[in-house]
Amino acid sequence: MPVRKSRRAIPTRVATAVATAALLAACSGAGGSNSSGGDTLNVLMVNNPQMMELQKLTASHFTKDTGIQVRFTVLPENDVRDKISQDFANQAGQYDIATISNYEVPIYARNNWLHPLDGLVAKDSAFDQKDILEPLTRSLTAADGKLYAEPFYGESSFLMYRKDVFAEKGLRMPERPTWQQVADLAAKADGARPGMKGICLRGLPGWGEVIAPLTTVVNTMGGTWFTKDWQAQLTSPEFKKATSFYVDLVRAHGEAGAPQAGYAECLNNLTQGKSAMWYDATAAAGSLEAKDSPVKGKIGYVRAPVDRTESSGWLYTWAWGIQKAAKNTDNAWKFISWASGKKYEELVGKEIGWANVPAGKRTSTYQNPAYVKEAQAFSAVTLDAIGSARPDNPGVQERPAPGIQFVGIPEFTDLGTKVAHEISSAIAGHQSVDEALRKSQTFAENVGKEYR
Repeated sequence: MPVRKSRRAIPTRVATAVATAALLAACSGAGGSNSSGGDTLNVLMVNNPQMMELQKLTASHFTKDTGIQVRFTVLPENDVRDKISQDFANQAGQYDIATISNYEVPIYARNNWLHPLDGLVAKDSAFDQKDILEPLTRSLTAADGKLYAEPFYGESSFLMYRKDVFAEKGLRMPERPTWQQVADLAAKADGARPGMKGICLRGLPGWGEVIAPLTTVVNTMGGTWFTKDWQAQLTSPEFKKATSFYVDLVRAHGEAGAPQAGYAECLNNLTQGKSAMWYDATAAAGSLEAKDSPVKGKIGYVRAPVDRTESSGWLYTWAWGIQKAAKNTDNAWKFISWASGKKYEELVGKEIGWANVPAGKRTSTYQNPAYVKEAQAFSAVTLDAIGSARPDNPGVQERPAPGIQFVGIPEFTDLGTKVAHEISSAIAGHQSVDEALRKSQTFAENVGKEYR
């Protein structure tokens, strides 16, 4: 896909915002001291379950083996993104390592906020970069051809459903469902058991919450945020169709409190028997199939629903990036090599359970008999979904920037969040979809003007 000026430079408005964030971070001290020297690393990471398990295992394994102390700062997703962007823009080096995604990598690399990893990888033959799934390596490689992050886990999206409930109701889930089939099944599964709704879909405001699954529906139903020449398309018939479908489905057969429900709430709903289906991240399967999960063995997994495209699953990875200003790059790499390495997966498999392995990143994981046995319900579907993701061509028309569940430009964090609030308001019944999209179109037009 051709790369337009958004890939060459950040518009003045965004550059000013970044500079302001850096100044605020410098004035506030960003909540702590600069990165430590010697044998201590400061790591800033999201509070996802896999990261919490890593935190518990670090001292007794990584530190014990290397002597390197690790100080973790763990925050919810929205908070950690803000803190990372402030600290990395400031380049004060408070944190050596942070969890970033394939959305941030090209933006941060272009601004010289990340330490390239190619030289460190080349000296570490045990890490085996070729074993990392190619779509993830590609997504973490910037326009200059350099690798800037290593995945802790990778994911796409798929549809999860209660096999036992479907069997009881005489319902059949297609291996490759359409969104219309999903809507029909949600209506039939709604109320299958007391308190059970037909489906759970994110409604929580946030560019990484409701906007992520919604945008995949927009893509497959023929819509796009922008045309190839940056014309905003949020009031186009295709975008309206997809958004109306999503809002109507979650309002009719979705979870209670949908406007406040995100990934965590939907995971809880499916686990606790409050939803018959859930469309979301493939990474959720590890929690659903964990040893102590009440729905272990009861969930079926199929490809992300489609309409006009052959696939619609997103591509995402929480990955480790080293701040350019970090002084402990060698020790930082030792931590990354351990946390994203094969031996760490084996450690999790043996001490916690193979279903909990932070997977979706290595070919060897899907050739490991112990993992395949424990994760057989979802491993093949996950691998297929990641391999089928098309970040540069997720819809039916050419795009001006890469991304499946996001638009790969710096402004999307603000734009996506503003639009998310409007969509969430429509889900809550406070305004119509048409009204929400009219407001959202204005937000998007302002961004598009920056690039035309």
